[in-house]
Amino acid sequence: MAAHRVIVYGGRGALGSKCVQHFKSKGWVTTDVAKLLGEQKVDAIFCVAGGWAGGSCSSKDLYKNADLMWKQSVWTSTISSHLATLHLKPGGLLTLSGAKAALSGTGGMAGYGMAKAAVHQLCQSLAEKNSGMPPGAAAVAILPVTLDTPMNRKFMSDADFGSWTPLEYIAEMFFNWTSGVNRPASGSLIQLLTSGGETQAVAAQ
Repeated sequence: MAAHRVIVYGGRGALGSKCVQHFKSKGWVTTDVAKLLGEQKVDAIFCVAGGWAGGSCSSKDLYKNADLMWKQSVWTSTISSHLATLHLKPGGLLTLSGAKAALSGTGGMAGYGMAKAAVHQLCQSLAEKNSGMPPGAAAVAILPVTLDTPMNRKFMSDADFGSWTPLEYIAEMFFNWTSGVNRPASGSLIQLLTSGGETQAVAAQ
């Protein structure tokens, strides 16, 4: 039986580490892109790199933060998309990391909102013909609100953790999508809505 392989871009962060751990527990192989040799293809590419910065358009840090957000979200998504055109199997899966907040205005975090909205647009572009994606492959963006990460708990210790999306939920969802279970259509923007400790994946309209 051929080995299943995935690329996790941003695999050192909280969500990325959880995805690597989850797929390894299922017997899948994860690898550094630099170690992909020859014609070897992967089943999925997960772009889970990203970050957050606040600030309105009046902020003295607007340009710096907007540039940082572009590098952390848009460039990583762009690189992952290019890798998908080269290394993804036909029928494979690419996921990008958007944000529910970027479905509308983000006055207090302008750079973040612009970058995440660009990721949404990229995901939808990948679903179009002539995008370069392999035959039958799907690009799907997740749009979380707040992820339940150690750093978020550290900096927002008084928050309602029951409204934060568990990393385990996302890792299992990615595994199912990669296996063909409940995979959304290519170009879908999937909101992750968590309340009372229960998470639902809901397509953005």
